[in-house]
Amino acid sequence: MKKFLFLMLALVVGFTASAQSLPDVKVENQEGKLVSIKDLADGTPMIISFWATTCKPCIMELNAINDYLPEWLEEVAFKVVAVSVDDARTVSRARAMTQGQGWDDYTCVYDKNQDLKRAMNVSLTPHTFIVDGAGNIVYSHSGYTPGSEEELFEKIKKIQK
Repeated sequence: MKKFLFLMLALVVGFTASAQSLPDVKVENQEGKLVSIKDLADGTPMIISFWATTCKPCIMELNAINDYLPEWLEEVAFKVVAVSVDDARTVSRARAMTQGQGWDDYTCVYDKNQDLKRAMNVSLTPHTFIVDGAGNIVYSHSGYTPGSEEELFEKIKKIQK
């Protein structure tokens, strides 16, 4: 019985640990090439924000982060990955919007089939994750209220220490 309980605990712990790291799912980059989201974990912490062109709070959050980004990057090295969940019919609008919004310092990727969205259990946008340099998800939240971008920055600073 003890062996069985130990085995079950090991399975649960193993599953929990694997569920907290980035999945190996491919998305399109700005140039239309497939890249693995896991490969973006290169030792630099990330804010990963799922958004859609029809989601006003998503755009508000990404714009708020963009407003503070130059100042924040002087203090801490990290990157922002904006994951559009627009489908194949609207992805061209999403590509144009990323350029029009001035999100030049973001890594913009496009999850047209929503494979990454499903793999990361995102149900509503905006949904934002903080990922450490090793690709481990250390924080997650849904929705946006003005000022919540400051909370994201505080989380990024904590994992840099």
